[in-house]
Amino acid sequence: MLLALSAVFDRVEAFWEGPRMRKAVAAVLVVSFLGALGAAEAVHRGFFAGALRLRVPHGHFFAVELALYMLLAWEVVGLVLKIAQSISSSAGKQFEIFSLILLRHSFEEFAHFGEPLAWAEVREPVLRMLANGFGALAIFVVLGFFYSAQRHAPITGGARDRESFIAVKKLISLVLLVFFGAIAVRSALHEQVKFFESFYSVLIFADVLLVLLSLRYSSSYQVVFRNSGLAVATVLLRLALAAPAYYNAALGLAAALFALGLTLAFNRFGPVLGEVGSRRADAPPPASRAVEPS
Repeated sequence: MLLALSAVFDRVEAFWEGPRMRKAVAAVLVVSFLGALGAAEAVHRGFFAGALRLRVPHGHFFAVELALYMLLAWEVVGLVLKIAQSISSSAGKQFEIFSLILLRHSFEEFAHFGEPLAWAEVREPVLRMLANGFGALAIFVVLGFFYSAQRHAPITGGARDRESFIAVKKLISLVLLVFFGAIAVRSALHEQVKFFESFYSVLIFADVLLVLLSLRYSSSYQVVFRNSGLAVATVLLRLALAAPAYYNAALGLAAALFALGLTLAFNRFGPVLGEVGSRRADAPPPASRAVEPS
């Protein structure tokens, strides 16, 4: 069953990350952006009336917000696919999406500005924009160090265990894709359902499940601690999504710094192995058979 589901995942991944899909997504984003701009201009000039006018948001910056929202939805699918590659890559993708969410929040402030702009009305939103923007930039920088510190050498007991664990992660990714679709439909039908907040909540349970499944292959304290710590970083990101302005950027940056510190500590003290299962010369002997933490 795992082999069959792995084959399904491989086809989905090849289709989603192929050049045709990238071009199609780019075309949809451009058309949606230009369409939203046209609708906003039509409302501004009074071409729409009645119920139709109420359904079209005011302000041209809504087009940017819509395009970024759709881009983030595409990135979320990429995040789900990353889980099958490595836990650390999935964690990094979570921070990438959160940094883009912060940038989107900046544009959301623009979407509610009146036209023409008046400084007295936008002073406070500008401060929130700066906090979100610089928070996103700081996370971007920390992510650079986070990716540079990764050591993706497999440290499972053997090729069979490695293939088995990868197959399990592919199964989890497929299940998350189903949840992604269900949450997307619910958020489209019900405004009170927050898409990213709900999806990050699901990610917390998925991360904990991966930690528990990794025990099937290893009970190494360092590996369990690292994977559990990355799950804690996901919890911090979920809290940041619900936090008000300023606190959201601070929590997101704190989560990124925590993940970076966790990675550096694991590289120094964890049972990191080199190629073909050879132990690094300066690494302490593992307490038990280790599993690929990434």
